[in-house]
Amino acid sequence: MTGYPSSAPRRVLAVTAAGRPDTRLVVIRGNSASGKSSVAQGLRDHYGRGIAIVGQDVIRRIVLREHDTTGGANIALLGRIVRHALDAGFHVVLEGILYADRYSHMISSLVRDHRGVSRCYYLDVPLEATLARHASKEDAAYLAQVTDTQLTSWYRELDLLPDGLETVIPAASTLQDTVARIMRDTDLTTAAAPPPQHALSPGDTKKSPVLMSDPQVAAMPVHECGEPLVDVRDHDFRVDLRKHDPLGAFAHVREGVLARLKHARSRLPAGTDLLFIEGYRPLPLQRNYFTNYRDKLTTAHPTWTPEQLHQAASRYVSPPEIAPHSAGAAVDVTLVDQDGHELDLGTRVNASPEESNGACFTHAPNLSNQARHHRTLLLNAMQGAGFTNYGTEFWHFSAADRYDALMRHEPHARYGPIELP
Repeated sequence: MTGYPSSAPRRVLAVTAAGRPDTRLVVIRGNSASGKSSVAQGLRDHYGRGIAIVGQDVIRRIVLREHDTTGGANIALLGRIVRHALDAGFHVVLEGILYADRYSHMISSLVRDHRGVSRCYYLDVPLEATLARHASKEDAAYLAQVTDTQLTSWYRELDLLPDGLETVIPAASTLQDTVARIMRDTDLTTAAAPPPQHALSPGDTKKSPVLMSDPQVAAMPVHECGEPLVDVRDHDFRVDLRKHDPLGAFAHVREGVLARLKHARSRLPAGTDLLFIEGYRPLPLQRNYFTNYRDKLTTAHPTWTPEQLHQAASRYVSPPEIAPHSAGAAVDVTLVDQDGHELDLGTRVNASPEESNGACFTHAPNLSNQARHHRTLLLNAMQGAGFTNYGTEFWHFSAADRYDALMRHEPHARYGPIELP
């Protein structure tokens, strides 16, 4: 096996670290016509959206129109693109001839710095088979441009990366077998798989969402990963100031949450953008929110038991002891147009169930077609980036906290309560 096994966590300097523990990096190398691009596409076909394919030929030959030389500009650019895609929450397949003497440092650095699982593969195809595969291609223009003589001159036998970094895939392995092996080695079948995405339709009825007060949420163990809080204002997001506080705590989220937000933003259609409203919430503030809302319910429903009040308050405000916001794991967001005007999503952000007549629920039936469409855009973008929505609040999404871990059937959460430095 190659790369760094997920069972052996590595400490990585924040200045060089790339991706998240749940992102996957796959490097596929081999001579021309060895099947690299077919394997990359096969991985995407099997996994679906969420895999970025970074092809050496696309960057070197098409974007830069550069000869393949030592120290070429494409080498650093390939590394930067891979890092950016990993940071945005994509799994990445880097494929190309990528001669070992020219590209090994860049590839080794990516594997070293990637927080998640990395695997490197070399497709070992003999020259005779390479020439036969090349001749079978249907692209006449490419066949006229690339001759057998050129292929022979480019061919390097078993041009492996140093330090045993690669797994060699023999020519006898079929495309289907190769793709299946990589999917199995990297656990791509389950890595960061978003929950099912449901399109909203008029009259849509959903079962009641699991509330934050559910004992299963509090029972979920936390294995704190130690990711720091970062300020989204440093990363070119549209940030609303309605929840602004003197320390700017509201604009902070965990590093991995920021990466998911970037990914979600990239999934929105042109002319639509995220509006960030609130992220981290200090524990004392969370307690005030919960207590104040519970007190309002007590006044409105004097006959309710403490248990009933706690459960009802949890529809709208998370109990302090398990609050995703206080773990830096949750964000409140909505959509705006290109001019920064908020789109109609049915009710204002932070509207209570009483104020909105239940329209704050993500799958509320009493929405206009326009509001339902906008909610679908937001839900699909955020879920596709690995967030879990809290079903009583269309604007609230979290990742790797107790609630998200429970919804995804994970053994534990990675984010627990944290204090702002």
